[in-house]
Amino acid sequence: MSVRRTPWAPVVVSLLALVVSAPVSAPVAAVASPARASAPETYSASLVRAVADLRVRAEVRTGYDRDKFVHWTDADGDGCSTREEVLIAEADDPVTVGTSCTLSGGRWWSYYDGVSRTPSSTLDIDHMVPLAEAWDSGARSWSAGTRKAFANDLGDYRSLVAVSASVNRSKGARDVAEWLPPKSRCRYLREFVAVKHRWRLTVDRAEKTAMASLAESCPDRTITVVLAR
Repeated sequence: MSVRRTPWAPVVVSLLALVVSAPVSAPVAAVASPARASAPETYSASLVRAVADLRVRAEVRTGYDRDKFVHWTDADGDGCSTREEVLIAEADDPVTVGTSCTLSGGRWWSYYDGVSRTPSSTLDIDHMVPLAEAWDSGARSWSAGTRKAFANDLGDYRSLVAVSASVNRSKGARDVAEWLPPKSRCRYLREFVAVKHRWRLTVDRAEKTAMASLAESCPDRTITVVLAR
C-alpha cells in the first residue's frame, strides 16, 4: 500500500510569495509623527560673565535712518500700539483703556531717575538699546522685518521701558560708555546687557570696558534671556 504524500513545496512557495509581497511595517521609532517645535534658545550667565561674553566689533553708523526701524505698531490688532502696551503693562496703578486705546489714570515708576510719574504723556518708552546703537552694533545687516521686531519687542520686559521723557531724551542714542541713568545703574546695566544678548548685538571696545568696570561694583546676579535671533 502506497502512502500519499502532501505536495508541500507548492504551498511553501505560495506562502513565501505572500510574505515577500506583504507591506513591511516600519519600526516604531521610524513612524512619522508631527514635527516638534524646537524650544527657544536661552542664554544664562552671571553679570560679569555676560559682559565678558559680548563680542567686540567696531561700530558703523553709516546708512542709519530711524525710519528703518518701524516702531509703535499694533502687532496683535487690539487697537493699542507697542507704546501703549508697555504703559499698560508697567503701570503701578490701574489704567483705564478707552476708545482707540486712549489711556487714563495710571501711575508709573521711572527707575532711571527714581520718580513716580503721571499722566502717561510725561513718559517716553525707551528702547533699552537705542535704535541707532542697535544699527551700529549689527542691526544694519538685519532684514526690515527683524528691525521691526526689535523696535517693538514685547517678548522681554527689558527691551522697552517707560521712563521720564526728560531723562530718556538726555540719553538719546548713547551706549553705556557714554551715558548712565542717575539712579539704579546696576539694574540698567543688567537690562542693557540682557538686550544685547537677546538680539546678538555686539559692543565696541570702550562700551565693553565701561560695562566691565561697572559690573565689578554691582551684585553679580544671573542674567537669563531667551534669544530672539
